[in-house]
Order: sequence, then structure tokens, then C-alpha cells
Amino acid sequence: MAQRSNTLQAIAEEYFARELGKLRTGEKRREVMRRLVLPVLGARQIDTIKRSEIVRLLDSIETENGPHMATAVLAFMSRLFNWHASLDDDFLSPIRRGMARTSLKETARDRVLSDNELLAVWKAAETFPGPFGPLVRFLLLTATRRSEAAEMTRSELHGADWIIPAARMKGKLEHVVPLAAAARAIINGMSNLGEHIFSFDGRRPTKDFSNPKAAFDEASGVADWRLHDLRRSARSLMSRAGVSPDIAERCLAHVIGGVRGVYDRHAYHAEKKHAFEALAAQIEHIVNPPAGNVVPLQRQA
Repeated sequence: MAQRSNTLQAIAEEYFARELGKLRTGEKRREVMRRLVLPVLGARQIDTIKRSEIVRLLDSIETENGPHMATAVLAFMSRLFNWHASLDDDFLSPIRRGMARTSLKETARDRVLSDNELLAVWKAAETFPGPFGPLVRFLLLTATRRSEAAEMTRSELHGADWIIPAARMKGKLEHVVPLAAAARAIINGMSNLGEHIFSFDGRRPTKDFSNPKAAFDEASGVADWRLHDLRRSARSLMSRAGVSPDIAERCLAHVIGGVRGVYDRHAYHAEKKHAFEALAAQIEHIVNPPAGNVVPLQRQA
């Protein structure tokens, strides 16, 4: 039994049992480990895994899934190994600097969906089953992070405003989102099963993103994008609509430095409301272009 407790599989199970709720991408990490790492190294005693074996594993992942996935796997394994090292007096992680397949600069995302891609994603989301389809459209209309929207509750709605408590925000500051009519229509169209809106039963928010995302990509025909790219795309559309950078950044709950950043939670409410309505209008223009508009949609920078 002692031997079993020191396998990578067993240690990974213990790690996720203890730490999953603390990790913003915990479900994704667990799924990636289950799919790409544990079938190869799961049965091994963790203190016998050599650096060269990890390098070979990363080589294989890079060939099959690309360098970004290989770097992500390395990061997940490093976190797991460091966690185990903090509990075991004798264990030393075999992972060292320089093993990543992409640099930090290369890993940074700047993906903005083109108008054609946004149209395909929106149309697919209109008919995609479960809470995932409505969630995709809501993310684009509100420029929020997936966890902020997926964990939304009815008690956070105050008239046409959605007030996200500080505890659920990355910056730990309360965020007010004046919802455009299109965003409110999505909420009103969801079955009222309970407190959680984007949910199968109303009692728990949806947390499974990877499985429906794969099916959604097939349905939409759009590849190589993440849900977070909708937030970046929404910010780009706000700029196209003429929303000032200061207001657009406030709409995304980005902290404004200096004296300008010190205001109560309802500061710039009217300006943010206009910005979200302008965003919704841009999306409507892409999804339902005016009659007679024969100019093909162009890829955005």
C-alpha cells in the first residue's frame, strides 16, 4: 500500500482532492493530466521519474498537440511536483528551468476572433444544447471571465445590473455590469431551475467546459480559440464602437491606477451602460448585417 501511495497517479489524485477548489483552472489541469500524463507515467513511483522521461513525454505531446500544450503540461506537472516536495522531506522535483517548449512571450494570448468567426460562433451558440450555448453568447455580451459568468446567481441581479461580489472577482473588487437588453434576454430565456442560471439543475453552476467546447468547435467550425478570447474580442469591439479606453477597461473590471481608480462601485455607471449597449450593437451588426450590405466581413487585427 505504501508503494501505491507514492505513484504519480495516487499523488495526483490526492493533490486534486485537496487543491482542486483553489485552482482557477483546476478541472482543466486534472483533465489534461488524466489524458496526457497519467497513461504514460501514472503507475510510476514519483521519486523514480527521471528528467529525461519528462522530456520524452513533452516531445510526444509537442508532436501530437503542439508546443503550447507541452508547455502547459510542464507547468501542471511542476505545480504537482512542487506540492509533493512541500510534504515529503526527501523528494526533489526533476523539473528544471529551460524545459518549456514556448517562451512566456510566445505563450501570451492575443487572439481576437474575426467577424466571420464571431458570426459562426454566435450562430452555433444559438442552437447548442445545455447551458453552454447561452453562456458563450453571454460571455461575449458582458466581456466577463468564464468563471464569473458561469457562477452567476439570481441574487446578483439588481434590476438591469449584475453586481458580481468581490469574492468572485480576480481583482477582489466588486464589479457592476449594466446588462444590455440582449444579455438580459439570454438570462430571461434560461429555465428557472434554481439560484444558478447557467446550470443543469439550478443548484450547481456548470464547471465542465472542455467537453462541450470540443463539440461546440465542431458545430461552429471555428478552431484554435478559448472562451477567454471572447473577452478580448469584446474589448476590441468596444474600441471599434468608439468607447474610450478608460471606460472599456472599467467594463472589463481592470483596475485604473492613481486617483482616477478610486471611486465607489457605481462610478461611471452611465458610461459603462452605454459601452455595453454599443458592444451589443456591434455584435448585432455582425450577426444580422443591414439589408443590402454586400461587403464581405473582414478579419480584425
